[in-house]
Formats: sequence, C-alpha cells, structure tokens
Amino acid sequence: MTEPTPIPARPVLGDEQWSRLRAFGTPERLPASTWLFRAGDDVCDMILVESGQVEIVRPSTTDDPQATVAVYGPRQFTGELNLLTRQAAYLSARTTEASQVLRIGPDAFRRMMDSDPELSDTVLRALIARRRDLREGDAARSVEIIGHDASAPALALRTYASRLQLPHTWNDVETPTGLALARAVSATPDDLPVVIVPGAVLRQATPGLLAERLGLSYRPASGEQVDLVVIGAGPAGLAAGVYGASEGLRTLVLDSVASGGQAAASSRIENYLGFTSGISGNELTSAAAIQAQKFGARIASPCEVAELHSEPDQVRLVLSDGTTLRARAAVIATGAKYRALPLERWSEFEGAGIYYAATEIEARACGAKPVAVVGGANSAGQAALYLAARGSRVSLVVRGGDLYAGMSSYLADRIVAHPDIEVRTDTQVTALHGDSQLRSVVLTSEGVAHEQECVGLFCFIGARPATAWLDGLAMDDHGFLRTDTQLEAGDLGPDWSGPARRPLPFETSRPRVFAAGDVRAGSMKRVAAAVGEGASAVSSVHAALRTVTG
Repeated sequence: MTEPTPIPARPVLGDEQWSRLRAFGTPERLPASTWLFRAGDDVCDMILVESGQVEIVRPSTTDDPQATVAVYGPRQFTGELNLLTRQAAYLSARTTEASQVLRIGPDAFRRMMDSDPELSDTVLRALIARRRDLREGDAARSVEIIGHDASAPALALRTYASRLQLPHTWNDVETPTGLALARAVSATPDDLPVVIVPGAVLRQATPGLLAERLGLSYRPASGEQVDLVVIGAGPAGLAAGVYGASEGLRTLVLDSVASGGQAAASSRIENYLGFTSGISGNELTSAAAIQAQKFGARIASPCEVAELHSEPDQVRLVLSDGTTLRARAAVIATGAKYRALPLERWSEFEGAGIYYAATEIEARACGAKPVAVVGGANSAGQAALYLAARGSRVSLVVRGGDLYAGMSSYLADRIVAHPDIEVRTDTQVTALHGDSQLRSVVLTSEGVAHEQECVGLFCFIGARPATAWLDGLAMDDHGFLRTDTQLEAGDLGPDWSGPARRPLPFETSRPRVFAAGDVRAGSMKRVAAAVGEGASAVSSVHAALRTVTG
C-alpha cells in the first residue's frame, strides 16, 4: 500500500518528535467551540492537538462571512510565521469538538527553537509553507488594502506588506471590488489608502500604522538588555542579525522601511553564489529575515533611528519617536539610496509613474505599456529584462556611450539581444509629462529631444549613503562611513583612550560602532560582499566586547 504524501504545511509528528515537542507545552482539556486565540490578540501561542480537532478561522470581512482556512487533528500543531515575528494574530482558532491540547507560549516556543535543532527545522518548514499558503488563499483577505494604483502612499503600504510577506489583498478603488469595499467602510477619497484588519479600519494608513496594529513595530520590553543593535535590514544588516543571534548575542535589527534594502527591489539576482538559476532580491532577503528570527533576532520595521551616541561601554540610540534604547555594540548597515533626477515634477510623480524598484507591484501598475529604465549598472539591466518579460516595451536610457562599461557582460549581452528592449546610450531624460500620473518623458541625445509615451520611469542611477542622520562619525567626501585602516589619527577622539587599541575591521571612528555594506566607504556594492561584511562585522563586535568586558 502506497504511503500518503506528507503535506509540508500539515506534518503529523511521530512518537519521538511528539514527545519532545509536548514537553514544552502546558496541557488543557477543552470542550467543543472553545476559542484558543482570536484575531487581534497581541500574543499567539502554538497549540498542540493531542486529541480532538482545532480549526483556524479567518474572521468575517465587510462582504464575506468567516471562513475556515485550516484544520488540525492529533499530533499536529497550529501557528505560522507570526510565532517567529511576534506578529499579532490575524486569524482565530477554536476547538470543533472536545479536545486535549497543549499550549506553548512565546518563551517556551523560543526555548524549543534554540534547544532542539531537528524539531525546530520540522516546525520551521511547516511555518514557512503555511505562510505561503495563507498569502495565496482565503486568509489573504484578513488584511485588505484599498487605494489607487498610482498612489505613492498605497505603493508604500503594498511594498511593506510584500517585503514582510504579510497575507493581504490589494484592491484598486477604481475597480468594482475596491469601490464596494471602500463604500462598505464609508471611506472617502481623503481616507485613502485604507487598510481593513480584524477589528479596525485604518484610514490614511501608513506602514507605521499597520505595523503598530499588527504588533510588528518596536515595543521596548521592561528591563530589556540588547547586546547588538543592527541599523538597517538589507543584506549586510540581515547577515549581521543572523550571525549575531546565532552566536549568542541578544540581537535587535531595526529598519526605517522594511527588511530587504535595495536588494529587495531587484527582480533577479543571478551572480549570487549557489543560486544557479537566480533568485529575486525579495525572496533572498525574506529568507534571510526568517533565518535571523529563527536564531532569536528581533526585527522591527518601520523603525527609524534618529540619533546614535557612543558612550562608555555602550551605544545609545534615539528613535524618531523619542524612544531611547541602549546596546553594547551597533552595526550601521543603512546602505545607500538611488538618486533622483533633477527634473520638474519629479517628486509629484514618485509612486505615480516614477519607481526605484522593479517588482511585481510596479510591473502590474505599468501593464504592457511602454516604460523607461534609467541607469547603466546591473540593477538597471535586471529591471529592463524583468519588465520586458512582463510585456512592456522598454527603453534603457544610459548616460554613457558604452552599455558594457558599467554592466556585467552576461546582462548586457541579453539586453542587446532582446527584441523588446531599446538601448539608448549617450541619452538623458530631460522632462516629464502627465496629469495625476506619468504619461510621457522627453529623451535628449546630442542636443536632439524626443518625447515618447512612458507610464513607468524606473530610476537606478548612482547612490547616496543613508548617513544624514549620523553626527560625529568620520566619513569620506561623499558621506560614506570610513572604517578601520581608512581612519586617520585625527579621526579618533578621546573615546579611544579607554580601550587603548586601534579600530577593529569594520569599526568606525567611535568604539563599538561598526559599519557594513553599501554605507561603508570602499564597499564593493554587491549583495555577496554586503553579506560577507555583515558577518565579518559581528566577528569584530565579539572582539570589541571582549576588550570592554575583559
């Protein structure tokens, strides 16, 4: 007789695994129709079903009754990635019959993940599979976003939800479904974008408001002690988070937008070691975020750091909301941001035709209409290929005269051969036209201007370091942070009299403050290099902490 194929999202544990897992739980005997947790609860426990049955329910929405999204029986467990992220519950759970269950709270869940690698891997695979299923199934209606396609605030919300892999549904208010939802919650045009979550309607919603409602913003715990705070959750920051947490440091990762950084905006990364068929930046950085949280790192976003102060034996941070937190060391991994073109109406069209990322969200907004990609490096090349594959006619606008000068040859070869990509070298965008959204651009080459239809302008030109918020750290002429051997004697102030040492690799002009990735002067500006720098910076963090405490 053929054994049934295991379902990744619904494993049934064997005797030994079940015995080890149930040791972390507290038993409860419950009658039928008992709610174990409800959507909106701040804390969501893992529930082990010893006998009976537990169903997971999506609460009723404005136009749809509640729905059952999963059912678990004996030797199965509830939960998805919110057990790692500490996100508030957006689904509910109840018994469908008299049941014997065991409840594993957040602290016990963390102990299980840390102490039993084989069991934690089994659980983690199930949680990841469930989040994927929830995003694609009926549970995605637990979070409804309503707004205009050509809206910068709506784009920010959609990008945030996508980066964090939150189950959600996007509703363009100009479609019948979106309009009906807006009317159901009495939303006016001034209220948009609107987010409907269990128990609340968020008007003029922002990623910060949504994060606060879902429990994903930074909430300092009483008496919390942090060894390492990582500022920025791009590849360098996530690598620092993984290595810091896995090596025993109490690690907190903060990002002003969402996990991923510039890498998450890349539609395809083909030269990253081990991924022979390539991987999207969002997939890579989302997996890295889960990996960091698996080891116990906390990730909070959006969470903007406004000030950093180096003090004896600690680093003090002040967040934009005035919250102060302290850590024994910090890694700055805030990266760099693509520059804007100095054109009239540029800021007006940002999010309404001007984009700094080429992902599914932006490509869907453009449809199969003509677009332009500005830039001559790999990020621009990947964007051009991705958009052309989605059906757009793409103009690749390169200021220089040689496409191969700043782009990997394998990318340049594909672009030159692609029938739907026109390469325009020695060309610049000189004007923008449209009503409430971008409609056309003017391209100028050798003094000759030409206007052409363009519903999406994707900008990947140069980058400026995200260091404007920093004060007192040594930087180069372009604002990138100088570290270790790049520092001169005059850069090292009185803070260094105590440690009596030279800066360690990746250490800035302030003790116990490190820099990794694109924000650091001399960095390679590649994903693989950023990951290596983030991991290596943690090695120096350990050395610095030994110096301080030893």
